[in-house]
Amino acid sequence: MILEALRSEFEQEVSNTRKLLQMVPAKDINFKPSPISWTMGELAQHIATIYYWYAGTLTKKVYDLAADHLERGAPSDIGATIELFEKNVEQARAALQRINEDSLHEEWTMKAGERVVVGPMPRGIVARSFLFNHIYHHRGELIVYLRATGNKVPGLYGPTYEENPARKSG
Repeated sequence: MILEALRSEFEQEVSNTRKLLQMVPAKDINFKPSPISWTMGELAQHIATIYYWYAGTLTKKVYDLAADHLERGAPSDIGATIELFEKNVEQARAALQRINEDSLHEEWTMKAGERVVVGPMPRGIVARSFLFNHIYHHRGELIVYLRATGNKVPGLYGPTYEENPARKSG
C-alpha cells in the first residue's frame, strides 16, 4: 500500500518537475539571488541529479557517494539538464518497480567515503525525506528564481497566482 502510493506520487511529481525544468530559460541560467546561492542552472541540475539517487537509495544497503560518478554536463546547458533528468527518471522508475514493501523497513546508510552522511535509518524514511521532499524543497527554490527573473511559473497543483481568475476580478 505505501509503496503503491509512493509510485503514484512519483509519477505525478515527475510530470510537475518536468514542467518546471522546461520553464528555465537559457537567458537566465546564470542568475543567482545571492553570492552564496547556486545559479539557476546549478539548481536545475541538482534537481535532475536527485532522481539519480533513487536507484542507490532503493537498491543498495549502503550508498557511497564518493564511489559513484554521474556525468552531468554543464549546468549552463538546460537542454543537457533536461536530458539528465529524463535518463535519471527512467532509472528511478525502474528502481521503484524492483523493490517491495518490506525493503522500505530495511536499514539504509549514505556515505561519502568513510564518512557517514545519513543513517542508518529505514529506507522508507530516507525515500520520503532525502528523495521526495528534497526534490520538492528545491523545486520551490527554482520557482522563486523564475519569479525573481520575471519568468513564467507553471501551475503544479492548479493555477498559479498570476493565472487565478479571482485575483484578476478583484
